[in-house]
Amino acid sequence: MKRRTFLMSAFAGTAALALGVNLYSPEFSLPEDSEAKDYRLLFSVLLPVMLDGALPDVALPKLAAQNRTLDAIKQSIAVLPDEQQTELFELLDMLENRLGLLVLTSSMTPLLMRSPAELTQMLETWRHSYFALLQTAYLGLRELIMASFYACPEHWSRLHYAKPELFKS
Repeated sequence: MKRRTFLMSAFAGTAALALGVNLYSPEFSLPEDSEAKDYRLLFSVLLPVMLDGALPDVALPKLAAQNRTLDAIKQSIAVLPDEQQTELFELLDMLENRLGLLVLTSSMTPLLMRSPAELTQMLETWRHSYFALLQTAYLGLRELIMASFYACPEHWSRLHYAKPELFKS
């Protein structure tokens, strides 16, 4: 067997294996009350990286702020136009899919297993990419997370913002 033949067959076998792993989806049933996937776990990984410095330093308030923001993200996604929801869900599906991760981040390591420094590097690579699609993905995730975080009135104090009063007593 020639070396080229061996290398090409190894490459083809690896590609077939990766495609098979990607296409395999075990049978399971979702609870009936959840109509759409909410990507809570994926956003819980991205929140500390995207909101670095904005989240409280103490553990319990930090967890409460993250949970409140995750609820706000779900509400924000619900009011997006259908085309934007579709694009966002495609991006989130790719981020949860190993083959999609390989295309977007050049690594098949799931986001859950990456360190905050690796996630920050990934997002910075998207931010400064010469591909407009990656820049759009970064900006879309960033705007969704920031808008959802600062939509909660308890986070307004970090901006030194107070709700305007219409009628002062």
